[in-house]
Amino acid sequence: MTELELEAENKAIAQEYKELLRISYQTLTDEDKKIIRKAFDVAVDAHKDQRRKSGEAYIFHPIAVAKIVARDIGLGATSIAAALMHDVVEDTDITVQDIEKMFNPKIAQLVEGLTKIAKVKTDQEISMQAENFRKMLFTLNDDVRVIIIKIADRLHNMQTMGSMADYKQAKIASETLYIYAPLAHRLGLYNIKTQLEDLGLKYTEPEVYNDIVSKIKETKEEQDEYIKFITDILSKSLEAEDIKFTIKGRPKSIYSIRRKMKAQSVTFDEVYDKFALRIVYESNLHEEKFVAWKIYSVVTDHYRPSPSRLRDWISSPKSSGYEALHITVMGPKGRWVEIQVRSERMNEIAEKGYAAHYKYKTGATEEHGLEIWLNQLKEALESSEGNAVDFVEDFKLNLYAKEIYIFTPKGEIKSLPKGATSLDFAFSIHSEIGVKTRGTRVNGKLVPLNHVLNSGDQVEIITSVNQKPTLQWLDYVTTSRAKNKIKNALNENVKKIGEDGKELLERKLRHLKITLNETTVNELVNFFKLNTSLDLFYKAGIGAIENQQLKDYAAQKSNTLVNFFKKTIKRSPSPNEQFNKNESDKKYDMLVFGSEQDKLDYKLSTCCNPIPGDEVFGFVTINEGIKVHKKDCPNAISMQSNYAYRIIQAKWIDSSQQEFKAILKITGMDTMGLTNELTKVISNQMNVNIQSIGLSSEAGIFKGQVSVIVQNNIILKKLIENIKKVDGIEKVIRVNNN
Repeated sequence: MTELELEAENKAIAQEYKELLRISYQTLTDEDKKIIRKAFDVAVDAHKDQRRKSGEAYIFHPIAVAKIVARDIGLGATSIAAALMHDVVEDTDITVQDIEKMFNPKIAQLVEGLTKIAKVKTDQEISMQAENFRKMLFTLNDDVRVIIIKIADRLHNMQTMGSMADYKQAKIASETLYIYAPLAHRLGLYNIKTQLEDLGLKYTEPEVYNDIVSKIKETKEEQDEYIKFITDILSKSLEAEDIKFTIKGRPKSIYSIRRKMKAQSVTFDEVYDKFALRIVYESNLHEEKFVAWKIYSVVTDHYRPSPSRLRDWISSPKSSGYEALHITVMGPKGRWVEIQVRSERMNEIAEKGYAAHYKYKTGATEEHGLEIWLNQLKEALESSEGNAVDFVEDFKLNLYAKEIYIFTPKGEIKSLPKGATSLDFAFSIHSEIGVKTRGTRVNGKLVPLNHVLNSGDQVEIITSVNQKPTLQWLDYVTTSRAKNKIKNALNENVKKIGEDGKELLERKLRHLKITLNETTVNELVNFFKLNTSLDLFYKAGIGAIENQQLKDYAAQKSNTLVNFFKKTIKRSPSPNEQFNKNESDKKYDMLVFGSEQDKLDYKLSTCCNPIPGDEVFGFVTINEGIKVHKKDCPNAISMQSNYAYRIIQAKWIDSSQQEFKAILKITGMDTMGLTNELTKVISNQMNVNIQSIGLSSEAGIFKGQVSVIVQNNIILKKLIENIKKVDGIEKVIRVNNN
């Protein structure tokens, strides 16, 4: 760099620092400013020789992370200092002990937590990223701010990864959608969650993302006029009621529009609630609820509400601390519009989450919902065993889950994820109550343990000291807390039986003149087709291994062990043999893999049924070779996040020599001659054969399912377009042909 360029860069760094102090959500004391300045100086010196992939000085990254922590999340000087130094220990010679001497133990603890996350190393058979996530969650035992700063770090990385290779962008974006966005949601950081989701979509489905962005721009002028029309009407009425307020119209996030398009199988134009209005009002704490319902009355005087879509999170706040009234009304031109009503305090909590909650906390004796969730998470982490991927999958289920509110017999309210059962409720009270649950009553009636609860239910748990969990209980619960507790209880029982079984097996083998050692155990595990030695000992302990079976094992061991293994272990065909076999069966070559466009053996996954022309990727499985998935497969985000090292690039290069099956579901209004018109359209489509067709009509609604044989995705899309043109047809959806 020239001296002029260096001078300009240094000025830019100084300007960023001044901006950091200016935008802080917290009131910074002189002591706070000294700590931040010192952390800034340490970070600048530590990173002076480092540059990012884009070419800019590395120090811009920690400053940007600190700005997100200060402005968007609202944490104070300790967190801002930790954010400035979050990469110092990992990337330079400075140690955690050095930071503790220079600052204080709390800042050193936060930096150490962030460094631990960055340095996770594990066996590749268990996903490194899942283990990384589990390690990150373990830092909650120290301080939740570690994860909050990590979320800020991930947000800035997502905002600045345009210069990375496509496959790296897809991997990082998948991780973001898989765990970071749900975590931000659960911690009440809704603005950051929205940004992470939109950026995640930008890099996992760029074409879809760009298409939605361009369509939002096309309709912006019309939407602005629509929002202004509603805003003007409501403003006059609210002013007449002497309510001090602000109204803002905001578009729904790109990711939420995409999610709605997928969930409802509709196009962009068919998503009607693409924006929302937010009314933020001034009020003292005691009158907040009264004013919120007063605003509700004003809104519903003008527009008809949908009772089924009213959400009252003021009476029962979300466990993240979120409070608001959400009203969905029928606006002008027959469009549904969501209106969010929040006080200034509620709005701060919605914007800043954790930090704002503690700002407004005034010595309440009740444990706040977010704290309860954090404590339960710590408990789950401490008691979790086994596969990191399974743990993260279970944990993730509870991050985005909608909440229901359940009453105890004494009238206390408990929050649970939607879909939770009465047994989940038992474990939410206490793990000791959960494992001793004999029965449950809901609203006074005896119900099964797997009874799905609804908001407002009152649940009573019946316990017995002799009760023990069974394997079936895992099917009765949905929360990760309950699953972990049941697994732990079952494991303890299995281990005890296994210890007895090992002694029994040892005695029986001694009679057969066989010593129970590591080799014998491995041979017996193979002989009985089990997975682990514990499975073997448990099977012996419950009496499932008969004496004759052990005699058979002894005979084979001494006489025909080699032949036995030759018979039972089939020789795996070489890749070339397998490929040639598939080539002779398929007589085509349609997919190539990697940058060299290699021709490899593969299978098409049944979870998303890709056909030629679909955007796809390859996933290297342990036992079944390469499986090909569509890029928008429901499992794609999880696979790309947890097993990025198994993903290989794939694309179709020839789709003219093989036919594929696709199933279409068709709905619409039943009209005269619709069936004839439909079959005619399909029959007249070039290169399409009808394999099966099923049509039905009830009360004027037409439903049909058609299986067609097509050569590629282009032909299928053309067919769907032509079917949609038939008078009366409302929807045509391609479904998985499992």
